[in-house]
Amino acid sequence: MPVTVLLVDDEPLVRAGLRAVLEAQPDIEVVGEAADGAAVIPLVRQLRPDVVAMDVRMPLMDGIEATRAVLRTVPDPPKILVVTTFENDEYVYEALRAGADGFLLKRARPAEIVHAVRLVAEGESLLFPASVRQLAAEYGDSAGNPAARAAMERASLTEREAEVLRLMARGLSNAEIAARLIVGTETVKSHVSAVLTKLGSRDRTQAVIAAYESGFVAPG
Repeated sequence: MPVTVLLVDDEPLVRAGLRAVLEAQPDIEVVGEAADGAAVIPLVRQLRPDVVAMDVRMPLMDGIEATRAVLRTVPDPPKILVVTTFENDEYVYEALRAGADGFLLKRARPAEIVHAVRLVAEGESLLFPASVRQLAAEYGDSAGNPAARAAMERASLTEREAEVLRLMARGLSNAEIAARLIVGTETVKSHVSAVLTKLGSRDRTQAVIAAYESGFVAPG
């Protein structure tokens, strides 16, 4: 089955460019478009896309609020890939904190766009981990957010789960973590699942953001 994508951007040329790049791939299908975040929820409910590629800045409802709205109201929500002009942007970090699964620069090369959609859809690695670290360092609380610290303490991760979370934050995939720890990939998947459950995170991106926000992992 192809990865289905909903494009959300107030610039028609951006949507057209993304559609042309993605639909050139045999395993990706663009199922719809919207010009504002306010139109996302009904389209997500109707089209059930795997991934929403969403502009972070739009006139009526921006990508941050649209992300929150989708995750709050849609059962089994899609992955959300924020599309942005600027990499080092507080809006991008806020979108990640709100629940977005990654971000993509509008100036990205076609191969990078395709890779980002596939990676976010698979959910087994962190998209642009170095950039996420940089955003956390610039816009996160260097001392650790008290609520995030308390949540991390309540999670009571085992030593191995904590090790897996640190490797996730470095951007390692399940296979790379398995090779590093000399265990099977299925064992790593079990540890990742336990980490997500204990932290109340829907995916590894949110778990990594929680790790940075709590001070469990230093973003520098």
